[in-house]
Amino acid sequence: MKKIFINIKVFAILAALLISTGCEKTLDINTDPNNPGIENATPEVLFPAGVMSTAGMVGGQLAIVGNLWSQYVAQNSSSSQYRSVDSYNLINSSEEVNLSYQELYSGALNDYQLTITKAQENEDWRYNLMATVMKAYTYEVLVDLYDQVPYTEALKGQEILQPKFDDGYSIYQSLLAEIDEALSKDFKSNPLSAAQQSTDFVFAGDMDKWEQFANTLKLKMYLRMVNAKPAEAQAGIQALYNANATFLSDNAGVDVFTDVPEKRNPMYEFNIEGVGTTSNLKASITFISWLKANNDPRIVDYFGTATPTGMHQGDFAASLVEQPTYPNATTFVQHADDPVWFISAAESYFMQAEALERYYNGAKDGVTGKQMYDAGVTAAFAELDLTPGNLLTTNYAYPVNGSLDAKIEAIIVQKWAAFPRSHALEAFFEKNRTGYPRTSPVPSTNEAQYVPGQLVYSFGGVTGAGNFPQRFVFPDYERSRNKNTPPEVPITTKVWWAK
Repeated sequence: MKKIFINIKVFAILAALLISTGCEKTLDINTDPNNPGIENATPEVLFPAGVMSTAGMVGGQLAIVGNLWSQYVAQNSSSSQYRSVDSYNLINSSEEVNLSYQELYSGALNDYQLTITKAQENEDWRYNLMATVMKAYTYEVLVDLYDQVPYTEALKGQEILQPKFDDGYSIYQSLLAEIDEALSKDFKSNPLSAAQQSTDFVFAGDMDKWEQFANTLKLKMYLRMVNAKPAEAQAGIQALYNANATFLSDNAGVDVFTDVPEKRNPMYEFNIEGVGTTSNLKASITFISWLKANNDPRIVDYFGTATPTGMHQGDFAASLVEQPTYPNATTFVQHADDPVWFISAAESYFMQAEALERYYNGAKDGVTGKQMYDAGVTAAFAELDLTPGNLLTTNYAYPVNGSLDAKIEAIIVQKWAAFPRSHALEAFFEKNRTGYPRTSPVPSTNEAQYVPGQLVYSFGGVTGAGNFPQRFVFPDYERSRNKNTPPEVPITTKVWWAK
C-alpha cells in the first residue's frame, strides 16, 4: 500500500503545481512512455512536467537514501521504514530503486526528449537549452547511481522496446557534447513570454542563468572525471575557463513547494505525509558530533536544538539496555516548503574553488580558491538565513598554505555540511569521488578515538565491515522488461569515476 500511496502523492505534486501556475497539462506522465502522444505535446507542457518529475525523485526518495548514506540521519530504532537503506541492503525490488528509476525514465527523460524534439523542429533554442541541461542533469544522476544505463537506444518509443545499456563514461561524453551543441544556438534573442516564464520553475525564463547552469553542470561532470580521466577532466575545465564561462551564483532547482496537501516538498511527502509519521529519521552521531565540535549554528536548523541526541549509524536494532537514549533521539527537521536544489550556489562556489586549486595553482584572473571556498561556506549558511561569522577564520579557515589534498578535503567536507535534506544525494557521490569526509577506523561508540564527522560503517550493515555502498543495483522494473539489463553488480562495486 505504501508504494501505491506514494506514487499517487508524487504525481499529484506534479499535477497540482502545474495547475497552480495556469499551465494546461495535456500529457499524462502515467501513460505508456512508448506511446507519448506527440501530437498533443508542446515544450510549454512537457518541460515543467519533466522538471517536477526530476525534483520529485532526486529530492524525494533518492534524497532519503542520500541523507542516510551520507550519515546526516539514522533510522529510528522504534520504526522500520528505512532499515534496508541504513543497513546497505538495498535490493532490486526496493521501492527506492524501482520507483526513482521508473519515474526518471518514463517521466522526466521522456518529457525532456520530447521537449527537445519539438523545440528543434520549431528552432526554439530556449526550450532546447533548458531541456538539454535538465536531461543531462537527470542522466548524470542515473549514471552516477547505476554506472550503466540505457542511453543511445533509450527514449525511442516503440522503435526500440529493449534498449541496450551504455557505459557511464560514454554517456558523459555524449551529454557534454549535447550541452555544447545547445549552447552554440541563439537562445537569448527571443525572451520567453510571461506565460512561458511560468512554465520554468527553475529560473523563470532567465536564459543567462540557464547558460550558467549549463556551464556549472559541465564543470561538475568534469570534476567527477578527475580520477578516471584526469587529462580529459583538466582539458574540459580549462576550456571552460579559457572561454570565460560564467557559473552559477544562484541556486538552480525548484523552490515552489508549500505546506498545502499535495504541493509539499517531495522528501517531506515521502518521509512524513506518505508514511504518517514525523520520526523515522533521527540525528546521526556522525553529523551532530561534527556540528557540535565546531559550534556550528546550523545544528539548530537541522535538528531544532543546539544539543541534539543522536544514534550511531545503523544501530536501529540496539536494545534499550544497550542504548537507553535512543527512544528520545532527536528527529531530523524537515519543512513542507523546503526547496529541491539541482546545483546550489554553495556547490557552484565549492566546485570553482576545487578547479582553481587543481589546475591554476589556487588563483586565476584575480579570483582565488580561498575566495570561492569562503563564498561557498557563506552561501551554505545563507540558505538557512545564517552567517558563518568567525568560523571562516577559526574552525573553517581555509588551509591557504596547506597541500592540495588538504584544500580538497576542506572544500569537500564543507560541501558535505551544506547538503542535508533534498540535496543529500550529492554528498554520497562526492564521498565516493574524493574519499571525504574520511572514513573512521573505529566505530563512533569508541568515544576516546572516534573523530567527529568521520563516516562509520553502519552497525546494521550487511555488506561486510568497511564495504560501503557505491551504487544502486539494477531495478526489477528494468530487468523484468529488458533482456539487455546487465548481470547483477554488487552495491559495493565502484562506478567508473570513483576514487
